[in-house]
Amino acid sequence: MPELPEVETVARDLRPLLTGRTIVGVSVRRKALRFKWERAWTPLVIGRRIETVRRRGKWLMFDLHDGSLLVGHLGMTGQMRVLPKNEAEEAHTHLVFALDNGFEWRYRDVRRFGGLRRCADAADLERIIGGRLGPEPWHLDPKQWRSELAGSKRCLKAILLDQTVVAGVGNIYADECLFLARLWPKQRGSATSHAQAERLRLAMIEVLERAIASRGSTIRDYIGGSGLSGQYQDALKVYGRTNQPCPNCQRLVQCMRLAGRSSHYCPGCQKPSRRRIPAQR
Repeated sequence: MPELPEVETVARDLRPLLTGRTIVGVSVRRKALRFKWERAWTPLVIGRRIETVRRRGKWLMFDLHDGSLLVGHLGMTGQMRVLPKNEAEEAHTHLVFALDNGFEWRYRDVRRFGGLRRCADAADLERIIGGRLGPEPWHLDPKQWRSELAGSKRCLKAILLDQTVVAGVGNIYADECLFLARLWPKQRGSATSHAQAERLRLAMIEVLERAIASRGSTIRDYIGGSGLSGQYQDALKVYGRTNQPCPNCQRLVQCMRLAGRSSHYCPGCQKPSRRRIPAQR
């Protein structure tokens, strides 16, 4: 599933291609997406100008000039591109927005777990996703982050995957962040020291910024809005590297199941914490 770096790359690719363009037509294909496009929305978006393209967590947002928005999620295999209208459509193209310059903004999704929907205004958007998203990794307050960890008996991997705690981090980058911070994925949040919490917070920022600079990671289907693949998969330290040597200590990377996901870690660099948990009163 595309995570924050991949979604940010798509937003950056689409922004110069869509900003200032007016939607002049909408075509909906037969197969329904998880986020179904309601036909009643079509006349409400035709004639609207796209003011900007932005990202929040793993969501894409397209602000229209009348105050409404289009909100998109790539699901597992979603792709968004802007192409000339005379270019043949690829299979699994489900939604097409005709633009005023002769191009088309197309949404393609093999597994159909994503899609786009219309929000009438910012309040409508807040009802849909606002309460489900924590702060962006760059906006995490260190004190609040420490408090969040200290009050949780969940493992660090599960906390990183919780979008209400921090928005945008998924399975790939959670593993990479924990490796950079030298923290065992199974360690409880409540067993995490202030120094460890800060290491993890800074690791999130460093890993995500590196991944964005490399256009994200193409593991299977992901491509950016320009059609280019990501490159960060070549720099991954532990994710997907089970039984391969750790780049730091040469111990073999191991994999275990946590929070319903495969979790990759180095048993040499990410040892269980010996910190005692204070007794609860």
